[in-house]
Amino acid sequence: MTRFKRRKIAGTVKCIALMLVPFCTAGLAKCIPVIKSAVDRMGNISVGEKQPEKNSYSVQHENSPKDLLDSKIILSEGYGAEAEDFPYEVDLQNPLDMVSDNPGDKPYPQENEWSGNGVPIVRTTYGEYSGTTYFNLADGGQVNNKTSLSNEKLIEESRKLPDFTLSDTDEPQVLIYHTHTTESFEPYVRDNLDANFNYRTTDETKNMIMVGNAIQAELESHGIGVIHVTEVHDYPSYNGSYSRSRESIVPVLEQYPTIKIALDIHRDAISNSEFAAQPYVEIDGKEAAQIMIISGCDDGTLGMPDYIKNFHFACTLQQQFENDYAGFTRPILFDYRHYNQDLTTGSLLIEVGSHGNTLEQVQYSGQLIGRSLCNLFDKIKE
Repeated sequence: MTRFKRRKIAGTVKCIALMLVPFCTAGLAKCIPVIKSAVDRMGNISVGEKQPEKNSYSVQHENSPKDLLDSKIILSEGYGAEAEDFPYEVDLQNPLDMVSDNPGDKPYPQENEWSGNGVPIVRTTYGEYSGTTYFNLADGGQVNNKTSLSNEKLIEESRKLPDFTLSDTDEPQVLIYHTHTTESFEPYVRDNLDANFNYRTTDETKNMIMVGNAIQAELESHGIGVIHVTEVHDYPSYNGSYSRSRESIVPVLEQYPTIKIALDIHRDAISNSEFAAQPYVEIDGKEAAQIMIISGCDDGTLGMPDYIKNFHFACTLQQQFENDYAGFTRPILFDYRHYNQDLTTGSLLIEVGSHGNTLEQVQYSGQLIGRSLCNLFDKIKE
């Protein structure tokens, strides 16, 4: 029995107890231990594990999915909260104040180790784009079409809802992971990058895991089940990151067929030899890093026959973001990219800011992503 179900049972028992207080206070005092004991016993009852539907994914692994989940892949599992507990304001600690128990082989620089000897940081807010590759979505946001498909065809597709629905269940429906786990950010707003830091760290409080944790916290606060894979896939070797992240998430998808959405959370690198960008927007009095969705297209060589279904989800989510937080997004990049987006019809890559953004900005963006996902879930439930 899941934590969610045990909490619902406990909540029901508490309500019954309160109703009986005026009638039998003394008797109730004697019954409470009995009731609690019964609830605890119910939580330990095994009713048998439901067998998942068989899914087929094109990845080879030596171990069974269960073995991989038990030993290799680092997971953070969230199965939601009791309905009476949400929605509430998620209070996250400032990333600069977080201290990792194990920062790994490449820790984030300490305060006295920072230098401002790199290229200037240009703070900017990207607005609406123009040009033949761009088109507007009906309810906010844009698409940057880098494919041979016509804008007219894609505009028609962009009006379609996602090709999946979500359920009122405590089982996980969202997978969060990070192909480039170690991607990192500026400590705070300042004038120049640090030329001695390559903006990658194994400290999970200062890399993409921290952003994923912010998304996860918002989803869980609304009772949405999440699996967060926190395995590092790009260190010590950057090459082969996508193959390694695929090896991590395929067993999770096999173990949890209820997952409909798979989000690979990255950061961009908007810079050249003369500057680095800090794309931000002010939302509700706080600065958030602007984000960009990447939805892959298949030219017949990438093995993604259902790519347009991901595009439906990308457009729906983009419009939700812009309805909730105007200016939050850069245009969807629709291009010939694979990025493991063949695994579900809700697979997307999201770039959260750039290396010129600050830790606090991207953490806030993670919260906003989670909140918009919650709003969208209410619209596409079964």
